[in-house]
Amino acid sequence: MKRVYSTSLSFSSFTLLALAGLGVIVAGRAAARADDFRAAQPAARASALAKTVTIERDTFGVPHVYGPTDAACVFGFIYAQAEDYFWQVEDSYLRSLGRAAEVYGDKSLPDDLVNRALEITRLSQEEYKSASPKTTEICQAIADGLNYYLAVNPQVKPRLITHFEPWHPLAFRRFILYQSFIYGKSGLQAADILSAVQEIHDNKVGAVAFPADLRAELAAREQDRQSMSAHVGSNMWAVRPAKSASGNALMFINPHQPFFGPGQWYEGHVVSGEGWNLLGACFFGSPFPSLGYNGHVAWSHTVNNPDIVDLYTITFDDKTDALKYRYGDGSRHATAWTEDVVVNDAKGPVSRRFRFTKTHQGPLVAVRNGKPLAIRLAKLEERGAIEQSYAMGRAKSVADFKEAMRPCNLPMFNAIVADTGGNIFYVYNGAVPKRSAKFDWTKPVDGSNPETEWHGYLRFDELPQLENPKCGFLQNCNQSPLSTTPVAKELQAGEVDENPRASQFPPYVMATERERDNPRAQISRRILHSTAQFAYADWTRDGFSTKILEAELRIPDLVKEWEALSSKEPDRAAKLKEPVELLKGWDCESAVDSVPMTLFAETYDRVLKMRAKRDLENSPRIRALEATLADLEKTRGSWKVAWGEINRLQRIHGSQIDLQGHGAFRDDQPSLPIAGAPGPLGVVFNFYALPQAGQKRRYGVAGHSFVGAVELAAQPKVTTILQFGESGDPGSPHWFDQAALYAKKQYKPSWYTQADVLAHSERHYHPGEHTAGGRVGQAHGERQ
Repeated sequence: MKRVYSTSLSFSSFTLLALAGLGVIVAGRAAARADDFRAAQPAARASALAKTVTIERDTFGVPHVYGPTDAACVFGFIYAQAEDYFWQVEDSYLRSLGRAAEVYGDKSLPDDLVNRALEITRLSQEEYKSASPKTTEICQAIADGLNYYLAVNPQVKPRLITHFEPWHPLAFRRFILYQSFIYGKSGLQAADILSAVQEIHDNKVGAVAFPADLRAELAAREQDRQSMSAHVGSNMWAVRPAKSASGNALMFINPHQPFFGPGQWYEGHVVSGEGWNLLGACFFGSPFPSLGYNGHVAWSHTVNNPDIVDLYTITFDDKTDALKYRYGDGSRHATAWTEDVVVNDAKGPVSRRFRFTKTHQGPLVAVRNGKPLAIRLAKLEERGAIEQSYAMGRAKSVADFKEAMRPCNLPMFNAIVADTGGNIFYVYNGAVPKRSAKFDWTKPVDGSNPETEWHGYLRFDELPQLENPKCGFLQNCNQSPLSTTPVAKELQAGEVDENPRASQFPPYVMATERERDNPRAQISRRILHSTAQFAYADWTRDGFSTKILEAELRIPDLVKEWEALSSKEPDRAAKLKEPVELLKGWDCESAVDSVPMTLFAETYDRVLKMRAKRDLENSPRIRALEATLADLEKTRGSWKVAWGEINRLQRIHGSQIDLQGHGAFRDDQPSLPIAGAPGPLGVVFNFYALPQAGQKRRYGVAGHSFVGAVELAAQPKVTTILQFGESGDPGSPHWFDQAALYAKKQYKPSWYTQADVLAHSERHYHPGEHTAGGRVGQAHGERQ
């Protein structure tokens, strides 16, 4: 059956009238449309909307959602996510609502208490009540899409959320930005809140009851998580037309996120009659792709570390009023409130009551040295993040994109954007508060001193940024903005340092990364600087480069130590001759069959740990290599172990792994060898594999996740890859179908034009339809 769509989609007059009656497409004021959208009966509204939406699933299962309005596309896009992985969508939302303990028990209680202390639910409900018409439409469409999915798929049994509210997406936005990304920048762990919150039991206020052994376990796992987080990052590059063989700008999109949990990527494409044509990726539960390509611009993000969170020490010393705290020459009054949190224990769900406290700086979330700490998070209480992301996705040029970012309602993340006009732009984005320079803002400050108050926010134009550099490229790999283009030691004759200067910005803007560079950024600058022009094939190949920069730099040091050892302890050195010669002759390219890669990666990791302990005497590299050889001999029977034998990709369901990366991986189940490696080794193809209990192999939990290469041309070239596949259903053909390409450092086509989408469509349906030959409406990924 022939299907034709366009950006000015045509529908029957009956459908248009029905939609108009429901406020979905109405000529006139946007506010009136939003009011109608709110007022329409949910079931009727969703059913009518579903009939206007068409989902084309391509041969990799990616949904291409067509609808008359942007809201209709959001409805179809979230419906497609629910089809593919409702378990993850619900998991992300129940965590966003501070209800994870209701499912996962005590281990999730600290997270829920943080969520309640930040008042994510209250703030999100209030934001929705006063939201703009566009935000209202988007949020209502998400709720309608998820509720419609549950209504037409009664075999799907939610674990907790049986009805989604339109304010839930706003809670999800706050959870992801503030609880997942920003809160930890304070240096606090979730479990720290146990000392700041009180539990009320039998009308008595006391300390939170929490098992000591579980507290210790969570602390250990949090330490593991923080250790990995310190190294896991993202890559993004852009080049101007002069460095592109086609004469078109190129964009490389390469966020490194966890492979499991709320931060994993989902690919999709939305095309509306209102001019939206956006292809890219987002987290499960999001209304639309948050990075990607829209026919005019392509963009990506990396995590940065602007100073957007502060801790305040609070002094409560009034013996007559426990809620009075010092401020200036007098005092202020804190606010206390209680909330009931349901915790699932061995006997079933139990409701427990907790008492929270907040000052004008923010909620109390920890106690240090006997002093309560209040936390303040930039723009936590303000609205506009969804609308800003939406505007960014509709930009038609770099100039439009900058204008969309100008409100700084997205409180963090570096951004690089390229457009079809050949422009490229980088910004160290953040909602950075203006502060007094008298204080060390990397530590808690005295909350009683009025001089520690914020004084508004820096304007967008005051943030580090760079546009159309003469060197022809931009990159960010989580390093300082001061090394976005070639740094002084990398400059060639006639070139100048075009990077932003530290002296241009207040010291607190870049917080702890003011001068920070890293090996991923260094190898990226080398690739981008040394290549005169990139053909598209070069661009995609280099996006999976496995050159190990640190091996080039560190192996000569190891060889020197070995040569010195040869004269002092010849017998000891003789035992190392073969592995040292192997490393000397290595081309420093990681490969699945590479033994020297295994030796170097294992030894490098040991040297880093020795360095952290200041154990650098007596040939540390030799001792690390000896330990590596001994460990491989003991665990593998030989030190000659190929990297791909250790470094594996295996998919398990989200219910089988915790947020720290400990999961039910098994050596006797299918997996794939991966050439990628951890970012600190100075490699573009990032892959972080963790050892798992009882297994010899290590399994990937983060790294290259969504990878996209875009040539911004009239006839665009777009290729992408996910590490696993589109579906969270182990029974789906799209559960692990992209993994084989990923393991080979290859991409899949990402069809953008209507003709290409239709030519490669394997399923065509409206939400709610159960099509023959498909798996539409089945409980994808549900585990009861």
